[in-house]
Amino acid sequence: MVHRILALILKEFIAIWKDTKSRALLIIPPIVQLLIFSFAATLDVKDVTMGILNRDAGNQGFELAQRFHGSKTFETIHYLNSVSEITPFIEEQKGIMVLSIAPDFSEKINANKTADIQLILDGRKSNTSQIVAGYSQNVISRFNNDFVKFKVKECPCTELVNRNWFNPNLYFYWTNVPALVAILTMLIGLLVTALSVAREREMGTFDQLLVSPLKPFEILAGKTIPAVIISIIEGSIIVLIGIYAFGVPFNGSFFLLYSSMLCYILSIVGVGLFLSSICKTQQQAILGAFVFMAPSVMLSGFATPVENMPIWLQHLTLSNPVRYFVTISRGIFLKDMPIGAVWSYTWPLIIISIFTLSGAGFVFKKFVKS
Repeated sequence: MVHRILALILKEFIAIWKDTKSRALLIIPPIVQLLIFSFAATLDVKDVTMGILNRDAGNQGFELAQRFHGSKTFETIHYLNSVSEITPFIEEQKGIMVLSIAPDFSEKINANKTADIQLILDGRKSNTSQIVAGYSQNVISRFNNDFVKFKVKECPCTELVNRNWFNPNLYFYWTNVPALVAILTMLIGLLVTALSVAREREMGTFDQLLVSPLKPFEILAGKTIPAVIISIIEGSIIVLIGIYAFGVPFNGSFFLLYSSMLCYILSIVGVGLFLSSICKTQQQAILGAFVFMAPSVMLSGFATPVENMPIWLQHLTLSNPVRYFVTISRGIFLKDMPIGAVWSYTWPLIIISIFTLSGAGFVFKKFVKS
């Protein structure tokens, strides 16, 4: 039995390597997606264009406007001359925000009264607007604190000092690249297995496998093991690129990473074999793989925290293997996640892999008998 499985594994590697489409799927998509997700898919807000309507003739209004000039977030600042210019500025997307300073701003500040200012934000870009509003509030808070220190020189002021654990400089790719280990490994494992049986069926060689001495279990093993090996190799390449090309720190254990990665890949391979068993062509298999991938990535916590999703969606994510390995990969990379914490996310992957592989085996045997 072992010799037959090894022969099928070797055949699978040769078939993948000789197939131009399969080679392209193994090389091009991971590299392209690694670059896109690492640099383009970022939630950092930089080089913001804003407008300022300063109707105040005093020093305090001028000082507040200059504070925004000194911020690294706001690259281009347009000065508006009247309130009527605010609407076209926002509607035509010339900027994301307008700071409106009232005519009596300096007068109220100098009289120790509350002076109101207005931030007008483009709600069509809700996430960016919230981040820009947060940056603006920081600038305004520093302005207020400096004014209080100037007016009351002996007041015991409280200073807030931020410390960002695990990612001190808040580099977005430090959290992106470890998550890409999970996503791109899933991409490869899913495509390799989804195309395996479909390719045999499309080329007309699947019937030869059925009449060979190979049993259904041996065929499944011969299709599963190459996908696992290729996925681990691809995952290792992404890990090395993340460490040495992007400079992402690796603080954890490679043993824990690869142990959990194996369980994760097995759960994905089961889904790929299921898709491959029910698809008649490689095109159908690829479409099925991407239909599975899109919601899996969205529900993984890669871009948005799972805690921000509705309760019913949070329960749905419990069956998503990508959610668990994204957490494991980020934890091992950035904060040396201990073995107990890794195990708490790994045992659900084991259960999911049992279900997916069993389901794939059941569908495959049913197809063979039919």
